[in-house]
Amino acid sequence: MTLRPDTLAMTAVLAMLTALGPLATDFYLPSLPAITQALKTDTAGAQATLSAFLFGFAAGQIVWGPLSDRLGRRPVLLIGLGLFLATTLLCALAWSIETLIAARFAQALGASGPIVLGRAMVRDLYDGPRAGRELARMGMIMGLVPAVAPVGGGLLQDAFGWRSTFVAALVFGLAILAVVATIMPETIRRRAEEPLSFRAIARGYRALLRNRAYRVYVGLTSLAYAGLFAFISGSSFVLMGVYGLSAPAYGLSFGFGVLGYISGTIIAQRLVGRRGLDGVIGLGVACLAGGGLAMLVCVLSGFGGHLGVTVPMALYACGVGLTMPQSQAAAMMPFPERAGAASSLTGLCQMLLSAFVGLLVGHLLKAGAVPLPLVMASVGVAALALFHASRAIRAAGRP
Repeated sequence: MTLRPDTLAMTAVLAMLTALGPLATDFYLPSLPAITQALKTDTAGAQATLSAFLFGFAAGQIVWGPLSDRLGRRPVLLIGLGLFLATTLLCALAWSIETLIAARFAQALGASGPIVLGRAMVRDLYDGPRAGRELARMGMIMGLVPAVAPVGGGLLQDAFGWRSTFVAALVFGLAILAVVATIMPETIRRRAEEPLSFRAIARGYRALLRNRAYRVYVGLTSLAYAGLFAFISGSSFVLMGVYGLSAPAYGLSFGFGVLGYISGTIIAQRLVGRRGLDGVIGLGVACLAGGGLAMLVCVLSGFGGHLGVTVPMALYACGVGLTMPQSQAAAMMPFPERAGAASSLTGLCQMLLSAFVGLLVGHLLKAGAVPLPLVMASVGVAALALFHASRAIRAAGRP
């Protein structure tokens, strides 16, 4: 059996590829306080394991896309999955916070490959709003991972300790590797002919960045994800440390955001055919700004307790589900022959901004809960401003 385009099976496998990185993070979120104690570190040290993952994720994306443009998606995908499995095992065996930070960086190098290549394979198989719809469908399926992972991670933490969460991620990765090795076809239609070198990669990236519309869509994707990552990196310390939720209760509260994200992807699938990519993105950035500002008001006023954090997060996450798949599709659309490189550079910028935001949140949270919604409101409003200020650029860059 071989996976075929326009089937639920192909969508589900592509979604699982793009879910590998979020799963590697979301599984151990409820364990961050326990890791802080077990490895004798502080909040900033534990949060550095998240930012190290993003820095590694950014570094890995420099090469995976261009490499797959030259060698094909499938062999490069198998290499990335193999690296992810080896380094996930190292995370489970880590004996110090420094070891865990280094292992998380290496784990991200492997995890970035499947995510970059999953998006590039969508561009190989689909075009225009159909690609945006496919990415939204993948997002809907992928949204189940952060719905289940923190709850499962909380239960594993209570039952077996923090190392068990990495063992669970290892089992998930083995299952994906088995599927790719047996039934995933090669999707690239025409491989890049230029020799593979860092100079050629840099030249290809420069060509992408000369496109002003590409830069706008990369900016929108990066801002949307930066706010999401701020919540991912800081929510356990806020909801468990400030509001007193248990690890399983934190996992359940995390589900508010997941439901919002899934709702956003469902709405995007229904609207993109009528409103186009930009029409859906416009609705998404409004949700980003609205959710971030609502959370800031609730935390400053004390309204709603922990629900004042999680309910506005659902609105922000809905904006992420509306904004990111469509922005990613729009960014790759003009470059069918460089889909891998376009996907890599998009992810590189997205992860670098998020890593710096995560480090900022980790240090600021020592002063209380307010820095989390303040950062999310800032990036949400920035995304809304960028979208409206770039109307002419996006119109000029539309095929």
